[in-house]
Amino acid sequence: MAQAVSSTQVEHPLSALTADEIAAAVALVQADPIFTDTTRFAYVGLVEPTREQLRAWAPGHPVERRVRLTLVTGPEANVVEAVATLATGELSMVDVPGVRPGLLFEEAFAAIVAVQENAQWQSAMRRRGIEDFGSVQIDPWPSGSFGVSHEEGRRICRCISYVRHTPDDNGYAHPVEGVVVFVDMARGEVLEVIDTGVVPVPTECSNYYADSGPQREDLKPVEISQPEGPSFSVDGNHVRWQKWALRVSMDSIEGLVLHEIGYEDQGRVRPILHRASVSEMVVPYGDPGPMQGWKNAFDAGEWGLGRMSSSLTLGCDCLGVIHYFDAVFTSERGHPYVVPNAVCMHEEDYGILWKHNDPRGGRNEVRRSRRLVVSSIATVGNYDYGFFWYFYLDGTIQFEVKLTGIMSTMGVAPGDQPAFAAMVAPQLAAPFHQHLFNVRLDAEVDGPRNSVYEVDTRPVPPGPDNPWANAFAPVTTLLETESGARRLVDPATSRVWKIVNPNVENRLGIPVAYKLVPGSTPTLLADPESSVAKRAGFATRNLWVTPYSPDERRAAGEYPNQHAGGDGLPKWTQADRPIVDTDIVVWYTFGVTHVPRPEDWPVMPVEYAGFMLLPVGFFPRNPALDVPPSPGAACHTG
Repeated sequence: MAQAVSSTQVEHPLSALTADEIAAAVALVQADPIFTDTTRFAYVGLVEPTREQLRAWAPGHPVERRVRLTLVTGPEANVVEAVATLATGELSMVDVPGVRPGLLFEEAFAAIVAVQENAQWQSAMRRRGIEDFGSVQIDPWPSGSFGVSHEEGRRICRCISYVRHTPDDNGYAHPVEGVVVFVDMARGEVLEVIDTGVVPVPTECSNYYADSGPQREDLKPVEISQPEGPSFSVDGNHVRWQKWALRVSMDSIEGLVLHEIGYEDQGRVRPILHRASVSEMVVPYGDPGPMQGWKNAFDAGEWGLGRMSSSLTLGCDCLGVIHYFDAVFTSERGHPYVVPNAVCMHEEDYGILWKHNDPRGGRNEVRRSRRLVVSSIATVGNYDYGFFWYFYLDGTIQFEVKLTGIMSTMGVAPGDQPAFAAMVAPQLAAPFHQHLFNVRLDAEVDGPRNSVYEVDTRPVPPGPDNPWANAFAPVTTLLETESGARRLVDPATSRVWKIVNPNVENRLGIPVAYKLVPGSTPTLLADPESSVAKRAGFATRNLWVTPYSPDERRAAGEYPNQHAGGDGLPKWTQADRPIVDTDIVVWYTFGVTHVPRPEDWPVMPVEYAGFMLLPVGFFPRNPALDVPPSPGAACHTG
């Protein structure tokens, strides 16, 4: 056993890891014989306490802190998983052969250098009239899993190239079509340069900076003022706002994570969700050609949404009176570092909350809606994703992804019209593709034992009980096992899913619940036998329900990079475990199918995707009746 080390005093078992705690965990690994100069840290995160441990803990008591570390000890396809117990100095480790962690930044940079120095790649550039190799932007991509020999026992990527006319040019306007390079990332070695033929590089520049063209001059400022300050309070990572309580953290893979979400009712915070996060996402491309057909990025498991998060700025990313949370991560060499302002939190007006004008009584009652916004933004290569959690005064929770950034592009020969891509500029197209997200909701609706019901609203056949042929009613089906809980959205029946606590009834004798209301959303369009369908099985269904298991964290499994497929939700749910009146996890997949348009170029206006969680019998009546009217000075007539 390694020597014990002391950790920073923390206020709560779910407090974010501190830099001192990370350094202590890394030191335990560095003191072990397994550690060498080539060891890299692919992941460092908190081993979160169980519900039982949280219930047993009381403020002021010691907090046991354990840290999970994923170690890369060599260039082969395997990792070592370690858990460091900080108070005792204990370090447990297990080898995990045949898997690859997410792409490491250091190795991605080595891959870029290897490509730039490769004579075959240079010859391919010269064939396209490119002599200044330093002007070429090289993007390493996850390689996928297609049974090619390069994948065997290696950690690889595929690199594609773009030309920048100037250092701040938009390289995606000038893709170098036809050239793909396989690189052994761990060794910095080019394995193969594929050149499918010369297509002229598009020459039109498409930059989007403010100095790239004239700007509107008639847009007046919008100022958000809260002279008495915001209505929320923050203690460490614990937030209280308008009866809501929650904890905020960042994970290097999942990005923004919320814990212990509850709503205060009659002096008691009633739990709703124990934990909520984006467990995985996949971006499959629909062009079958050699330059695009292999593209299916898992931006959480292959890159890391937290690692890709950016610092947010007042007046740009966030508007109003802001509270920021910093994120503490670990470099691949084990050094803790801080991403300042990684999470933005603020309030914003959201129109009318409720209203009624009573002509008989002569009274007009209206209340303004307001919501708490907790958000982060990750830039994964060319795309930018904003992750926004909204909390409303009436007990509603909303999750929204805002998709923006720059589309992946392809060069098109003059006169050609691609079959699986849309033209966005002369000789430039963007392939059809999807963005599919999976959110993991560790449910705790008024307690840890929940069930899920599918609710479809269906017409009633005409007959004696329906003489006007106008009747319709909800049809409720209990989802009893995992196999029966692999579900799809159905807009025609207004399908929703109710997360019910069968052990707690409201005053009408009905079990309390929250319902998941889907938006318009696709599922994976690739064939079930395709490589991406095998790896992203979670995206073939919108809803999955599993009994809670601490080892089931990510919808595509722990290591999707170069994985042959079948891991994650499809694998776990084969056990067909019961999911009634127990500790359950609800997994919801949603997203967009992107058929590009010229208006998405050169930078894409935000497209939205997400879902709502609404209380259903959770409260005895409208919980926002106690929201006060707006001050008289704020209401005007005329």
